[in-house]
Amino acid sequence: MKLLRILKKEWFLLALFAMIALASLWPALGKSGGLLHLDLLSDAGVALIFFLTGLGLPLKDLAGGLSRWRIHLLVQLSTFALFPLLGLALAMAFKPWLPAELSLGFAYLCALPSTISSSIAMTQMARGNVPAAIFNATISSLLGIVLTPAILVFTAHVGGHGSLSFVDAVLKIGKLVALPLLAGQLARPLMAGWHQRNRRYTGSIDRAVILLLVLGAFSDSVEAGLWRDYGAELLVLALLGAGVLLALVLSITTFAARRAGFNTEDEITAVFCGSKKTLASGIPMAKLIFGAVPGLGVIVLPIMFYHQLQLIACSVLAGRYARRTN
Repeated sequence: MKLLRILKKEWFLLALFAMIALASLWPALGKSGGLLHLDLLSDAGVALIFFLTGLGLPLKDLAGGLSRWRIHLLVQLSTFALFPLLGLALAMAFKPWLPAELSLGFAYLCALPSTISSSIAMTQMARGNVPAAIFNATISSLLGIVLTPAILVFTAHVGGHGSLSFVDAVLKIGKLVALPLLAGQLARPLMAGWHQRNRRYTGSIDRAVILLLVLGAFSDSVEAGLWRDYGAELLVLALLGAGVLLALVLSITTFAARRAGFNTEDEITAVFCGSKKTLASGIPMAKLIFGAVPGLGVIVLPIMFYHQLQLIACSVLAGRYARRTN
């Protein structure tokens, strides 16, 4: 029974790795032009994810956290400055051991915005400043539309990963991220109640699209010789790198919040929102920015590992914060 509870709770993580296994065993199923023709469905799937995100985005709740500007500054600097700097430092330090696509994957991970749902949920669980968490998670997602490709262009150039077109990336993201987000916001007066009642099902749609995108990305990578060129040590490198990055960011944000004199509630918000990276937006945006490049499966590995590690680590931290007496 305990095993069944664990499997039910972690089904999405297991499904992600099932997609990698399926792509490895049967790449013809999900590759571009393959049996499922996922390349034809990917743009519509990405747009659907961000329409549902816009539909569930409570912009009217932002005012509640607006006044705590020091938290917002720390969180956004962590998300869009600290992460990229750490990513560059780690890429340079471990360049001899990191394949180029995996190094680019860490640069991409570091350029992503924070999550919305898990940042707010973890802050609430830990008895932190929830209005500030809502503000920061939402603003981070909106800023990421422009800042993610901008940071990636810079870090990819500095890290020696070749050139990425900022204009092309922003145009693609604007078309399949910003416009669906706006459409979702405009539809909220009519559909917000329906979305709230059916969050379980809309969340499943998001995850289903992400799983199909992962299947497509890895199918193309396997077809191009992923396991022939790298082998299973690639997974170990991605896991270790994600773990080191998470440990550094959690330590730095906790230290900075305490040095700034934040109370415990504000510290919780700064640590949880400032250390998160979004898988829900990260996988679809990777498809838009990098297209169907053969190395896309490798590029998204760091965010896949980081996503699960951040949930585990922040769940433990949330429990500790929640047990405090003050």
